[in-house]
Amino acid sequence: MASSDAISPSLLFTLLFAFALSAGMLLKLWLASRQIRHVARHRNAVPAPFAERITLAAHQKAADYTVAKARLELLELALGTAVLLGWTLLGGLNLLNQALLHWLGGGMWQQLALLAAFVLISGLIDLPVSLYKTFVQEKRFGFNKMTPALWLADLCKSMLLGAAIGLPIAAAILWLMGQAGTYWWAWAWAVWMGFNLLLMVIFPTFIAPLFNQFKPLEDEALKQRVSHLMERCGFAAKGLFVMDGSRRSAHANAYFTGFGAAKRVVFYDTLLRQLSVGEVEAVLAHELGHFKHRHIIQRIVSMFAFSLLGFALLGWLSTQSWFYTGLGVYPAVGLSADWGNAPNDALALLLFMLATPVFTQFISPLFSQLSRKHEFQADAYAAAQTQAADLSSALLKLYEDNASTLTPDPVYVKFYYSHPPASERLARLSYTP
Repeated sequence: MASSDAISPSLLFTLLFAFALSAGMLLKLWLASRQIRHVARHRNAVPAPFAERITLAAHQKAADYTVAKARLELLELALGTAVLLGWTLLGGLNLLNQALLHWLGGGMWQQLALLAAFVLISGLIDLPVSLYKTFVQEKRFGFNKMTPALWLADLCKSMLLGAAIGLPIAAAILWLMGQAGTYWWAWAWAVWMGFNLLLMVIFPTFIAPLFNQFKPLEDEALKQRVSHLMERCGFAAKGLFVMDGSRRSAHANAYFTGFGAAKRVVFYDTLLRQLSVGEVEAVLAHELGHFKHRHIIQRIVSMFAFSLLGFALLGWLSTQSWFYTGLGVYPAVGLSADWGNAPNDALALLLFMLATPVFTQFISPLFSQLSRKHEFQADAYAAAQTQAADLSSALLKLYEDNASTLTPDPVYVKFYYSHPPASERLARLSYTP
């Protein structure tokens, strides 16, 4: 075949991107449809192992909540696909870049403006769905406790915090892309990882309190029991805190936050209201199980490794013209004598961020499976350190209070669920109602 008849790398990448996007969309449509049908089909009867503990009304509420979330996922999928096509193959990102080049010329300010404008426009596009989810869907099922004033305050804080933190780190990476030579990506990766580790340290004491109040745990009986548990497990934390999660949602949770000496234990106030002392201890033992099995370290190491691969791939793709043109963007080099050789680094960052999930979505079941394995290990550790019956009872209460369905579609679970369904977890713990 003559070289003139060969398909261009740009067109080949466009076709590959379009195929992956279409295949992913069809797969997600199929999975969501399976979930909706499966949950609806089992709505009218509580599964036999839970019939004495879960009322039919609670089971139906969980089914309706699950179906409502799955239907909203379909809307988000359609909107997300349309927006992604608009940014890429339909030329939206290219148009935005050209407009900012005409206005600001080439340089660091133009690149930062491109990143900021992209984030702002994307946020505005997502805003209606976010508002619907919070003030319609979550309110309908009794979970939303957030007022419009609190929502607006959170939004303003998030935007200011995002600008204060995001713009400097973006400027640092863009500077490295332009000045650090061929292996800029290695330096950028080191900066990015250092930033993430710093964030783990400062988040509990400086960032989280901007959004929630954290008070020391006052329940002496619970405090003593939790302290003894942590001593037995060889775990040290800076403190035990209660967070006012009920200001925003009726959902309950508990978690560890921080890194190194800055670790702290945080209980949602909703969790403490719903569970007994023994059940809270069992939930905390589950979280300690993640540390004992080094799941947190494994996740950090995995984050380091995948980030390094990502930066290396970006380092190569940013030098390939077909990467830009194949996604509907024309590099700025040489487009205008006034701009000179305007850098395309911000474009490369955005295109990589947009394109990568399209291709990596097909391996997400592997990560979900690993996460479910970790949850089983943490459950087993908690059952060994506390009463298995307390953990079973706590899990069932949390599933019920959070309206988590007891009958999810098995295929949907394998693809999406980071935590095993209640039936599997309680069976492992030999739960009996």
